[in-house]
Amino acid sequence: MIEPRLNYVRCPGAQAVRAEDGETTPGHRMAYWEWNATGNPKHPQVVVCVHGLSRQGRDFDTLARALAPHARVVCPDVVGRGESDWLADPMAYDVQQYAGDMLAMLQQLHQEAPIDALDWVGTSMGGLIGMVVSSLPPGVLPVPVRRLVLNDVGPAIEWSALERIGQYLGAPLRFDSPEQAAAQLWDMSTSFGPHTPEQWMALTRPMLRTTPQGQYRLHYDPAIAQPFRALTREAAEKGEALLWQLYDAISAQTLVLRGAESDLLSPATVQAMAERGPKARCVEFAGVGHAPTLVAPGQVEAVTRFLLAPPPKGSA
Repeated sequence: MIEPRLNYVRCPGAQAVRAEDGETTPGHRMAYWEWNATGNPKHPQVVVCVHGLSRQGRDFDTLARALAPHARVVCPDVVGRGESDWLADPMAYDVQQYAGDMLAMLQQLHQEAPIDALDWVGTSMGGLIGMVVSSLPPGVLPVPVRRLVLNDVGPAIEWSALERIGQYLGAPLRFDSPEQAAAQLWDMSTSFGPHTPEQWMALTRPMLRTTPQGQYRLHYDPAIAQPFRALTREAAEKGEALLWQLYDAISAQTLVLRGAESDLLSPATVQAMAERGPKARCVEFAGVGHAPTLVAPGQVEAVTRFLLAPPPKGSA
């Protein structure tokens, strides 16, 4: 079974804080997991997979293994999560900073090996970052985003879902074992839909870090909750208008995935996304809420079929 290689990119902007002494450092490092089973370490097709708010890049292991024989697959740990640095200023945890970090990563990847085709898979927050990146004007990216997968997210986000997420985000959870962690995290994540115990444990283990006391904690900086909780309903509504502007500027072929029971992405929003901007296609998964984990075979097949399809006839 193939495994990813862990790499880092130095990102400008917000300062990191060193865990060992609390001192700040210029800029910060973002970690990313790179998968490549093509036999060509410089494969020109790159697929970037970006996780949700409190998750990390190893969420995409199953999907990455399916894509790796065909493309260079890159799964970052967004700053504050996984193997990436934590930021000194919690209010710097925002989509603008995250998008800037992705640009730094793409520039590094392009310097290592020219990118000819760039695709994006974004779950929840990762989809918002993808909308920002995909709407950038020509010349900012090494190449424009060609195909975009928005996993249970769109320009309009239901306020009740944000309130639900805010109830657990940043909680100082401690676990005595990975098995206990898996059980407690499942109680918080049943909206992800059916998973076998093996699938859920595979998603859980990368979420855990050991403490000096020998327990387990979650992998992310609890301070990511501060800007999230500072968001007001009024600010969210203003942000929605901006997100629709970004969405309308997207030229990439776009696929929206929706959990049929999602409380974050409404059917009305999906319908609007199909009628404007890139006129997204939608695939809906029964028995799943927010958000599909892209582990079930049907979910993986929907994404791989979209990303690996030949170009439409008459396209360049």
